[in-house]
Amino acid sequence: MATFAVGGRVLTANLPITAQPVNILARHFGGCPLRKHVRRQERLRIEAVASMEAPSTLRTYQYSQLSPAEMKQVLSRPRVDFTSILNTVAPIVENVRTNGDGAVREYTAKFDRVNLETVCVRIEDVPDPVLPADVTAAFDVAYNNIRAFHLAQQTAPLEVETMPGVRCRRVTRPINSVGVYVPGGTAVLPSSALMLSVPAALAGCGTIVLATPPRPDGTITPEVLYCAKKAGVTHILKAGGAQAVAAMAWGTASCPKVDKILGPGNQFVTAAKMLLQNSEAMVSIDMPAGPSEVLVIADAGASPAHVAADLLSQAEHGPDSQVGTGGVGRRGREGASGVGRPGQGLD
Repeated sequence: MATFAVGGRVLTANLPITAQPVNILARHFGGCPLRKHVRRQERLRIEAVASMEAPSTLRTYQYSQLSPAEMKQVLSRPRVDFTSILNTVAPIVENVRTNGDGAVREYTAKFDRVNLETVCVRIEDVPDPVLPADVTAAFDVAYNNIRAFHLAQQTAPLEVETMPGVRCRRVTRPINSVGVYVPGGTAVLPSSALMLSVPAALAGCGTIVLATPPRPDGTITPEVLYCAKKAGVTHILKAGGAQAVAAMAWGTASCPKVDKILGPGNQFVTAAKMLLQNSEAMVSIDMPAGPSEVLVIADAGASPAHVAADLLSQAEHGPDSQVGTGGVGRRGREGASGVGRPGQGLD
């Protein structure tokens, strides 16, 4: 089993860590194959979706070298103190409710250091992004796979006559307006744009607002924008964090109010979703997402690049992510297993 070195947003299998934009999808998005993309690069590099100024590190541990106490510490799940976070988020949510787009601009300038000219725009008013052909081809494969999977789940209306004169029906109707949150801080996740927006479009949701943090120049990450246009998103909200969730929940002058908010995010995004689902905003949410974790079990025939990609897909979510890999078979018994956390260690 290969030894894995992890570098913040980039995880490689005994390979150099780079700081260039992505040219492959580092994940099987809806079954999208990585193999053909990885083989095209002789150095087998797995690069981050977003450009980075410098690589960071992720602590790695060998299972066979850890004491019981150390193992307990490494495997303990991060616990979030939502009491303090809710106290921070509540004023943001209320400010957005009161001041709308002005509050979103205020917090985007404060947290993201971006001065927005427009907060939320219709997607047809945003120019099509320019991306390398191999990147768009990979996204197209992912889109087709995700669409095929969700299309197969659509069901026809069901009617049953339980007794003479009594008919029971099951009818599926789309939610009129939904908001999808696509992270863009620690890692840019165009996969979320596809996995959230494609089912919404297939369901027939009339309004799909995609919220994602803007780049320093106020534009949207090209990869996310391409996926949003491909999937059928109707509006782009150029904001992240609690302010974006609040804007979709309450609605603003430029951002339509939505009936349900979906998608992953950091602790502040999660806290805002939890707060707003129990508020007068009358908005539902998918679930409060917790810290990411994954365990990959691989044998001697596993592709190191594929294992690394699966670990990266969770490790890149934030410093509270936990990833682990273990080997099975003859080489696995040599103790080549380990766990890792971004930026944390025992020393």
